Amino acid sequence: MPITIAYLGPEGTYSQLAALAYSLDLEQRTGHSVELRALPSIPKAMQATADGLTNLTIVPVENSTEGGVTTTLDTLWRLQQLNIHHAMVMPIRHGLLSHAQDPAAIRVVYSHPQALSQCQLWLENKLPQARLIATRSTTEALEHLTDNETVAAISSEWAAQLYNLPILAHNINDHTDNCTKFWVLRSDDTEIPVDGQYTSLAFSLPVNGPGALLKPLEVFARYGINLSRIESRPTKRSLGEYLFFVDLETSAATVQGQQAIQELTTCTETLINFGTYSLVTADPSLAATKAKAQSFNPTQALP
Repeated sequence: MPITIAYLGPEGTYSQLAALAYSLDLEQRTGHSVELRALPSIPKAMQATADGLTNLTIVPVENSTEGGVTTTLDTLWRLQQLNIHHAMVMPIRHGLLSHAQDPAAIRVVYSHPQALSQCQLWLENKLPQARLIATRSTTEALEHLTDNETVAAISSEWAAQLYNLPILAHNINDHTDNCTKFWVLRSDDTEIPVDGQYTSLAFSLPVNGPGALLKPLEVFARYGINLSRIESRPTKRSLGEYLFFVDLETSAATVQGQQAIQELTTCTETLINFGTYSLVTADPSLAATKAKAQSFNPTQALP
């Protein structure tokens, strides 16, 4: 039986490129074939794994330029039944795709909100006249191009090759080291061995008052655990109430990690341990090579 992985589609998204890169390693480690399944949104991809329709889901969680992907965090908290199997960092290089011959002719630019934000300075300097419109994915943005020379889309150069579209400008992201961290998620009842050096937790506080957040942070300090990330999200219950996502540089399997997590239960309202995992770096060029070697048609029509 193949291992199935859900991701944000359609074909040509960065999530698919990340899923392809991860599948290369997974096939080598397990000897199993991997089957990718595109879903129309991040929550639906995560729900597919929660419902047992796929073995794994790969979703973006954090970008080095724009920070956390809030949809991923909110859905993970809502489902509360997915664990992090691996984390993967992949370089992100955006291109401006358009049939226009002159950037001055462009009036509208489509892309995913994260991509638009990651290219904000470039867009302000090079296309100040253009209106920016958000889409559900960088590939969905390509549907608006057709043969209209006043329209552009921000997407990967791999997607440009996949759909045979012209690239007007290369590497337009504002920072050269732009990269995105993806989480590979599994259902909590999936029997896949997990180990690693990182642990991710989320918790809400029993009261919204002075020192409420300080108590959990003191636990980490007391056990000498470094936080590589902390991010707050509204609880959606009341204005001013937040829950917190933290990434710890420790394994929950160690005595130190176990004791710290146990102590956290005394100063939090709800505490969820999303698991311990390792972090790997993806090579998108290898993933693109794999895609070409498989059934992806570089001149296929847009969905």
